[in-house]
Amino acid sequence: MALPAPRARARLSATPGQIALALGIAVFLALFLVWPSATVIYVAFTEKGGGAFTLVNFADFFRTDLFLRSFWNSFYVSAMAVAGASILALPLAYITSRFAFRGTALIQTLGFLPLIMPPFVGAVAMQLFFGRNGSVNLLLDDAFGFKIPFMEGLNGVIFVQSIHYFPFILINLSAALRNIDASMEEAAQNLGSSGFRLFRRIVFPLAMPGYIAGASLVFVKVFDDLATPLLLNVKDMLAPQAYLRVTSIGIADPMGYVIAVVLIVASVAAMALSALATRGIDYSTVQRGGGGLARRKLRPYESVLAYLTVMLILLLVLAPHAGLLLLSFSTVWSFSPLPDGYTISHYARIFGESSLYIKNTLIYASLAGLIDVVLGTAIAYLVLRTRLVGRDMLDWAASAALAVPGIVLGIGYLRAFYGVKLWDGTPLASWIVIVLALATRRLPYALRACYAALQQISVSLEEAAENLGATKLRTVRRIVTPLMMGGMLAGFVTSFATAAVELSATLMLVQSNSDAPLAYGLYVLMQSAAGRGPGAALGVIAVLLVGVCTVLSHFVIERGRAMPQAGH
Repeated sequence: MALPAPRARARLSATPGQIALALGIAVFLALFLVWPSATVIYVAFTEKGGGAFTLVNFADFFRTDLFLRSFWNSFYVSAMAVAGASILALPLAYITSRFAFRGTALIQTLGFLPLIMPPFVGAVAMQLFFGRNGSVNLLLDDAFGFKIPFMEGLNGVIFVQSIHYFPFILINLSAALRNIDASMEEAAQNLGSSGFRLFRRIVFPLAMPGYIAGASLVFVKVFDDLATPLLLNVKDMLAPQAYLRVTSIGIADPMGYVIAVVLIVASVAAMALSALATRGIDYSTVQRGGGGLARRKLRPYESVLAYLTVMLILLLVLAPHAGLLLLSFSTVWSFSPLPDGYTISHYARIFGESSLYIKNTLIYASLAGLIDVVLGTAIAYLVLRTRLVGRDMLDWAASAALAVPGIVLGIGYLRAFYGVKLWDGTPLASWIVIVLALATRRLPYALRACYAALQQISVSLEEAAENLGATKLRTVRRIVTPLMMGGMLAGFVTSFATAAVELSATLMLVQSNSDAPLAYGLYVLMQSAAGRGPGAALGVIAVLLVGVCTVLSHFVIERGRAMPQAGH
């Protein structure tokens, strides 16, 4: 009879070194997350030119038609983007998880691709296909004499954001659907329930936690997005208004900070409401993964409908990638369904004149990823391996970066570090602050990867090493770190990939073109018709960069899962 695994011994008391490490992490988070965020909140609640507390700034916000309209526009666009993303994600998730459907892995992979393209880059590509004079509308006008305003005003933002962020719902909903006990569906069918009624009454309610998790992420991401509305010339939304107030009027204007506070409150409220929506409701099933029952085979007509649905959705969500690739090779693409000619000169220009953007991005994202892995590993170790008082606060504080919109952090950094110099006279508000902003924004991604890796390492291995005379530092260096390497690499790659295309937090922090990262160069090039060809070439490079990092991250994670099994 197999004996139960020995329980891990109580974690040892904190040492002076661990206390010093915790204090160092706390100082970093205080300086580069808490202080900039608190600065934004402080300025929003104080009188201009003085330090007295006031609510006048918020009263002015709610009395100004532009700001109120921007708030409701942001809310409307976010809610409609959730609806649009749901329309795209639900069929793909349900078909690939509940039926014996060929190509499931390929469909799920292709469905993930929109996330590796910055949404503002996809906006330009979508205009080429679905704009007023885009390919689709030109064909519709020639054939039927009318056009559809896919990309007009707020519709364009909703359309682009729905396509870009729908993978959040697809990933979470697919996982939730796969974990439902299929015998519950079988029981409902035996009682006469089938088709849409079965999905509405049984399947979707049980998968609700996964759907809400994805939908809340979509809402927050869309609500906080800055570059996509700006590129589509939609300025009456909150994030663009915050950016325009600070850049056009100055960092002393309190209204930009008020808008930033509203963005923070909206993000936190959306995440809190998503948690409350599933609280107190039992979603558990008897067995996971379908209860061992085979997925139902599709009838011939169902198979045709399913393949048509999947093909239409994939064609739509992959349109930005196709448009970007065509634009990167096009000579002229205007008032025609396809480019008039093709060239490689845009890539030559990018690798010549604009190679600095790529170089800066590789440096910034690498440094940010390295900082995140070091901090993530240290926080995970302090939380899981010590009795340090307040260790959970480090985890919560680092994870709080997810609730701070990028535009808010950018405004906070601009206000907090403008004019600050290092010991050698180097201005902090240079490339250094860009790296710090990227590291702070992406820390939660690396932290979760490092945390999960350390959870899989038995404490008994460390105790055995210490019983043989190894010091704590030596144990961490020779035992813990090598065993965590897979999770650390996955965290680095994830932080690197997402930092490489980050724009919201860095758009206002670029002081000179020589310090600009790839995302900033993309944004600048896409502003003009002459720069869109080179911009598209730079966008293709960005997509390839993020795509390679995503594949590497998946490879590292899968290899990490396989190694313990092989050892076992």
